[in-house]
Amino acid sequence: MDTASMGAHDDVRTAPRALATEAVHAGRDDLARQGLHAPPIDLSTTYPSYDSRGEAARIDAFAATGAEPDGPPVYGRLGNPTVARFETALARLEGTEAAVAFASGMAALSAVLLVRASMGLRHVVAVRPLYGCSDHLLTAGLLGSEVTWTDPAGIAEALRPDTGLVIVESPANPTLAEVDLRAVAHACGSVPLLVDNTFATPVLQRPAEQGARLVLHSATKYLGGHGDVLAGVIACDEEFAGRLRQVRFATGGVLHPLAGYLLLRGLSTLPVRVRAASANAAELAHRLAADPRVAHVHYPRIGGAMVSFEIHGDPHEVIAGVRLITPAVSLGSVDTLIQHPASISHRIVDADDRRGAGVSDRLLRMSVGLEDVEDLWSDLDQALSFRGAGNRVNNNDAPALAGTRPPLRR
Repeated sequence: MDTASMGAHDDVRTAPRALATEAVHAGRDDLARQGLHAPPIDLSTTYPSYDSRGEAARIDAFAATGAEPDGPPVYGRLGNPTVARFETALARLEGTEAAVAFASGMAALSAVLLVRASMGLRHVVAVRPLYGCSDHLLTAGLLGSEVTWTDPAGIAEALRPDTGLVIVESPANPTLAEVDLRAVAHACGSVPLLVDNTFATPVLQRPAEQGARLVLHSATKYLGGHGDVLAGVIACDEEFAGRLRQVRFATGGVLHPLAGYLLLRGLSTLPVRVRAASANAAELAHRLAADPRVAHVHYPRIGGAMVSFEIHGDPHEVIAGVRLITPAVSLGSVDTLIQHPASISHRIVDADDRRGAGVSDRLLRMSVGLEDVEDLWSDLDQALSFRGAGNRVNNNDAPALAGTRPPLRR
C-alpha cells in the first residue's frame, strides 16, 4: 500500500505547524490511514507494471522534467517510497518545495555542479572556509568547474556571465565563521545561492527564508544524528529538484532505502538533540574561553553544537589525551567527537589556502554530544594537560591567555 503513495505523504496537512511538530510528523502523515504507526521500509529495486505503454509515458515525462512519476514506483534508481518520505520531511523542515536525497553530501554537491554545468554554467563563486572535500572538488575542477574564491563582500564583483552558482557555508567548517545570508543572497542577483546548512540544521536557521535557492546537508551528521548512516540532501524548489533527480538517475548516486528510513527516524528527534547538544557546547565554549591553555575560542552567534578552539600547546597531544570524547572525523552524533582539521578534514586543502581561511595548525574542532557537561569538561581538562606518556602540566604554570574572544551566550 505504501508503494502507491510516493509524493502523497502530506495531503492530510491543512495548517502550518511548529518545527518540533513537523520533525515528528512530516513524511508520516498518511501512516494512520494505512493502519501503520512506524514508516515501512521498501527495499524493492524494481516494481511490476502490466501497462508498458503507460510506463513508457511516465518515463518520458520524467525525462522531460524530472518530476516524480505519478502512481506506483518504477525502479529503485528513479525513486523509492521510503527515501521519498525523508525528502518530504526535510523539505518541510527547511521550508522549500522539494528535497532530493543522495548517497552522500559530496554526491549531492556534485549533482548540483553537474546540473549547472549541463547548462553551460561552469563557473562557481565560493567563500572559504568550506568543508575540505567541497573545497577540493571545486579547486581541482574534478567536474569541469572553475572556481573564484572571494570573501562575502566580493561576491557581486566576482560574478561572470557563465557563473552558475555561489557557495557559502555558515557556520563554516571548521572555524564556525558566519556570513549574512540575506546580504549574500542579494549580492548573488539571479545566480543561485547554495548554503551548506550542515552545522546549523533547520533548527537554528533556514537559509531558504533568507534568499538561498539551494540548501545542502551532509545528512550523515545531525539529520541522521547517530553516526550510522551516510547521506546527503539538497532542499530546493521543484524546478531545480527535477534536474537533480535526472542527474541522480543518470549517475546512480541514490540513497539506500534503509538509510532513508534511519534519516526519517533521526529527524523526529533533531530539535531535541540539537538544542541539548547546543547547551553543552555553549557551556564548554565558555569554560574554554576562560582557560589559560586555550588561545582562542570560536563559537557561532546563532549557537549550535560545534566548538572550535586554538590552543597554546600541541593539538595532537589533546587528540591523544581524550578518553571519554572520541577522536574521530565527522560530527553531529549523540556522542562528542574531536579532530584536528589541518590533519584530517581539511588536509586536502592547500596549506596556504587553509591557513588563509583561518584554519590554523593549532585549531581543534569539537562536535559536542549529549553526555553530561561535567564529564565532558573533566575529559577536556585532563586532555589539555596531557603530555605524551602521561606527564601532565600544571594549569597554573600555563602562559597567560591572549586574544581569546569569549563566546556569546544564548
